Amino acid sequence: MQKKSLSKPDFAIAPAIFAFVLLMSGLKIQAQDTTAPKGQVIDRVVAIVGKNVVLESDIENQYISYRMQENIRGSAREMRCKILENILFQKLMVAQAEVDSIKVEDAQVNGELGRRLSGFINQFGSQEKLEKYYGKTISEIKSELYNIVKDQMLAQQVQQNIIKDVTVTPSEISSYFRSLPADSVPRIKTEYVIREIVKNPPISVEEKLRVKEKLLDLRKRILNGESFSTMAILYSEDPGSAKKGGELGFYGRGQLYPQFEAVAFKLKPGEISDIVETKAGYHIIQMIARKGDYINVRHILMIPKVSPGDLLKARIQLDTIVKKIRSGKITFDKAVEKYSDDESKNDGGYLINPYSGGISFTGEQLDPQVSFTIEKMKVGEISNPVPMKTQEDQKDAYRLLYLESKTEPHLANMKDDYASISQWALHRKQKEVIDKWINEKAAHTYIKIIQEYKKCPFKHHWKTQE
Repeated sequence: MQKKSLSKPDFAIAPAIFAFVLLMSGLKIQAQDTTAPKGQVIDRVVAIVGKNVVLESDIENQYISYRMQENIRGSAREMRCKILENILFQKLMVAQAEVDSIKVEDAQVNGELGRRLSGFINQFGSQEKLEKYYGKTISEIKSELYNIVKDQMLAQQVQQNIIKDVTVTPSEISSYFRSLPADSVPRIKTEYVIREIVKNPPISVEEKLRVKEKLLDLRKRILNGESFSTMAILYSEDPGSAKKGGELGFYGRGQLYPQFEAVAFKLKPGEISDIVETKAGYHIIQMIARKGDYINVRHILMIPKVSPGDLLKARIQLDTIVKKIRSGKITFDKAVEKYSDDESKNDGGYLINPYSGGISFTGEQLDPQVSFTIEKMKVGEISNPVPMKTQEDQKDAYRLLYLESKTEPHLANMKDDYASISQWALHRKQKEVIDKWINEKAAHTYIKIIQEYKKCPFKHHWKTQE
């Protein structure tokens, strides 16, 4: 018998990884669906919720994503109906956000999009592999997903307002667990809690000067008549845009690095900037075109590298630190605080799961290099220095990994899994509150669904206009 997943309700209170599958689904259809005739675009409005429309392509993109992940249960019709109901719920919350004047700033959207993409880049192993899989540059991916992330963030704020006062008592938790049929008690996967001490070697002044001089030389050659596009193809270290001659495509304000935007938006068509420094590295920028508040530019990116000597020095430093910890001269807690170069030092050096926001990871959620290292370790053990790429700018660095805890796979029980069970009980209660909100709000919101989809076996009553 297929066990029921009790850790995630049908609507929205799903883990972040589920949200990201939905987020990336719009890209997968273009990257991998080759069944439609080339040049043929078929779409239609399936539903309207308030002022927000649902297109048939919204449903199809998510359906194809599920199908490729073999994540479909039931018929294709049933799955499409479930997807539509999830979209209706999100659109209902976006409509409520407008009523409540809830807004999210561009910087917040870009920050969240960057965080989620960083998690996916870690899973794929590199930005290049992510781009190859979806057949798009990272800039194109960000541009296409911007509005999707914005709607998700608006919906999330509305949802949090709905459930903010929902709590569960110990007796409710016990009652919930006792009510589970024996064959529906969830099996807990192996989970890891890991901490780190990072040594992030600085970029030398000499290396920064070398990169700047190279860019200045390229700029001079371009001003003397050589092609910016050709120089970008030959020398730019942005793998996504280099093959397009450095062209990024149209972007609005708040979608690029602030330092990059501050310069780019001031350029005239054909004008070439001086060197611009961002977290990604050093750039020169050429304006291609501007349409209102949107610009299309090309750039050449050059990234300063950590020298082999500085990287070796970081590894030697960590070798010394790990010997001190193993000999008892310093605790891991103190070593994190004293030696780590990462912001995680302020929170004890814990690795944060980008999918859940918590500190526990299942094996498949770990970076491959971390997983390979941790699998060989015992609880309480510290690794030797492990190579890594920094999350912010993908620089070479080293870290020590400490395995704080590891759970073995087992059926959930009140003694060992009280925290998880309490969350499941809370999720069920939150779902009940959300279900009530949906039924009440849908009754007073303009909703229209085309006849073909009205026949769906929805779980909620979507009172629609004729």
